[in-house]
Amino acid sequence: MWTGKKIVISAAAVTVLPLVVAAPARAAAPADATVVPIQVTGDPAKRFNLIVLGDGYAPADMPTFRTHLAKHLNDLWTIEPFKSYRSYINVYAVEIPSAESGVSCDPDLSSGRRNTPLHMAFWSGCRDDGIQRLLVMDSVAAKTYADLVQGATAGNRQILALANSDTYGGAGGTYATASGGNAMSALIAPHELGHSLGGLNDEYDYYQRGVPGGTYSGPEPASVHHTLLTEQEMKAQKRKWWRWLGERSEAGGTIGRYEGGLYSSKGVWRPSRHSMMKTLGYYYDQVAREQMTERISGKVSLVQAHTPTDTPVGDDRVLWVETMHPAGHQLSVAWAVDGRTVRKGSNLDLSRLRLKKGTHTVTVTVTDPTSFVRDPAIRSSAALTQTRSWTVDTGLRTPPATITVDFTSSTPTNQPVNAESVVFAETTHPLRVIPKVRWELDGRRVPGGDRDIDLSRFRLRAGTHTLVARVGSKRRVWTIDAERPAVAYELSKAARVVQGHTPEYVFDGPFTMRLTGRDDRSGVVVPEFRVDGDGWFNYFGWPTDSSAPWLFTANGTVIDGLTYGKLGKGRHTIEYRATDPSGNTSRPHRFTVTLR
Repeated sequence: MWTGKKIVISAAAVTVLPLVVAAPARAAAPADATVVPIQVTGDPAKRFNLIVLGDGYAPADMPTFRTHLAKHLNDLWTIEPFKSYRSYINVYAVEIPSAESGVSCDPDLSSGRRNTPLHMAFWSGCRDDGIQRLLVMDSVAAKTYADLVQGATAGNRQILALANSDTYGGAGGTYATASGGNAMSALIAPHELGHSLGGLNDEYDYYQRGVPGGTYSGPEPASVHHTLLTEQEMKAQKRKWWRWLGERSEAGGTIGRYEGGLYSSKGVWRPSRHSMMKTLGYYYDQVAREQMTERISGKVSLVQAHTPTDTPVGDDRVLWVETMHPAGHQLSVAWAVDGRTVRKGSNLDLSRLRLKKGTHTVTVTVTDPTSFVRDPAIRSSAALTQTRSWTVDTGLRTPPATITVDFTSSTPTNQPVNAESVVFAETTHPLRVIPKVRWELDGRRVPGGDRDIDLSRFRLRAGTHTLVARVGSKRRVWTIDAERPAVAYELSKAARVVQGHTPEYVFDGPFTMRLTGRDDRSGVVVPEFRVDGDGWFNYFGWPTDSSAPWLFTANGTVIDGLTYGKLGKGRHTIEYRATDPSGNTSRPHRFTVTLR
């Protein structure tokens, strides 16, 4: 959803800098840029900031840019760990009007060069020896425009640039790029973010599509999701993805050892048969998801603020910490005095501990207990575990101070939250009392955490609900969207149909399937399907046309060297579901097909 105030930057503030990649010879004229906050979960200095730039969008194309971005974001929020850590992320769009529509060398080297602010171009930047789908840009210009987002820094941001193009393409490096309007564009972006943000490698078994990659001949890869080791060696040496072996992969199948990756077809192995880093449409598997979780969490500080630690405090006051709040679960906050755990929660009233006279050490440990991480080194890293310590001197007395009780930050209230999410509300910090946050659900008092509440505990009925947090005379209100989206399928004409609890369709040859999602609120609904219990696959239409249905054939259809819609003859079960903009996912439904 396009929300927030627009921040207009004058043309004088923007300079298009010299190119650092191959691009058109002529430079784009300076243009006014507009920074639009799309999702703001907190102070940009303390959040992970996803900054999305548009290139090749003329002033008349800005509605198209907004449509492209909305689709990209809605798909992103259905993919873990972005879904669970959405609350860590601010999203800002930088609208950069282009002198011309489109980008350079799109789709061919013979296509024209465009005068655009970021100089985006296919063919590795219009190179005769380039890769057609490799979409590059002027990284110096991209940084210049990203710098317009105040508070974000190179350390806590990620730049994603969308090209005004319907051609398949993208790139991942320091910055990520993707075409904006291709049927698969919204899946290119999380793949490229896997490179740029996650440091993940390609799991392709080719470099040039349709050309086998040959045999890998290098040493054990540094990549966390590639190896030369056998499963037995991984377990014995406790290396690579040994902790996940044998589990059902989030991308379908079982996590094990599958040959091919790093652009080689033989001699190197990956964890899953297919995942986000190999086949667009599937999720990250657990191995990639673990690293992505670490990288997203590492862009913020789990402890956002706290009672100052630089001087001793008396035992008559309250110590406090403000933490991050994942959208999918709650953090663990534990307080210890002289090494002994005394309380959990974001505040500690020292006066209630009746400490012995003298000095004591109080420590708070904030831990993210996410099941996405199994590696103890990641779990204990600053990305997922942080501590703060204070010296408490019982001989000190805290001077009086008047601090008004109020809310300071919270889950955004300007958009609905889903019925499975965690909602938070932080308050001011009086020195000697703990402000009590009172939670109300549809007008009824309900138990919650001291600064957050897990809505999944209430198993809310379908529909709309109201959540209220009160502290003192202040309140914050959220709309809860507990209505799951609907999704319907449409098949081409079958040779025979058997109606029943699970409909059965018989086809004598290729057939098509169209999925259509709808919701009671505006926004993009993302349908998915899976075949015979394999991984959930994003339904984006057909690779060459987002408005065309998915085509199933016995051997699949080859498009640009890749095979789509291969079903195989026989009986198959197809499940389907959808996710709405609030994050609600419908319950799966199914039908069976027999391809003769």
